[in-house]
Amino acid sequence: MTTVSRIAPEVEWARRLLAGDESAFTPFVESFQHRIFQYTWLMCGQREDAEEVAQDTLLKIFESFDQLENPERVKAWVFRIAKNYCLMKRRKSVFAPDRELSLDELLPGQEGERPIQVADTSELPEGRVLRQELSEELERAMRELPDTYRSVVLLRDVEDLSTAETAEVLELTEDTVKQRLHRGRLALRKSLAAYVEKAQ
Repeated sequence: MTTVSRIAPEVEWARRLLAGDESAFTPFVESFQHRIFQYTWLMCGQREDAEEVAQDTLLKIFESFDQLENPERVKAWVFRIAKNYCLMKRRKSVFAPDRELSLDELLPGQEGERPIQVADTSELPEGRVLRQELSEELERAMRELPDTYRSVVLLRDVEDLSTAETAEVLELTEDTVKQRLHRGRLALRKSLAAYVEKAQ
């Protein structure tokens, strides 16, 4: 029996747009709008900046859509545009920090130590509230990561890009992506574990 691979919706919309099908415009925007804002919000750190960057990203996508050579790589192409606008905004934003903390300053500790497990709160009576708080804490922890790690974690774990696609977006080697992803995940795990310990 032949297995038919499922085409991602955004790939299908991209193909149709490249073929001149204007009806694909709205579903394409809807498939990316929230994801682009989530990425710019966590990368820029300020809603005002994030909204402006997300809008600029969408505008740039449609101004240069004919430059998309491979519809199957549309997700990586879109987030590369978003990444570039985030970098430009951070350079001139009034909200940009004076300097960026290093990972060691953010979360001191040895990288090789035993992984810390985050407690599962889903079965507790206050599970829903705790999950909401944990989600907010994760967002805070993500924003506190240095950009070099945050961008990798966002693309790999939130947007589910492959290592190769993440490397393409960030213009890094795949080995560098793997290294930064490992350190970023470790930092998040430590930060969330500290939160859970305080909550108990």
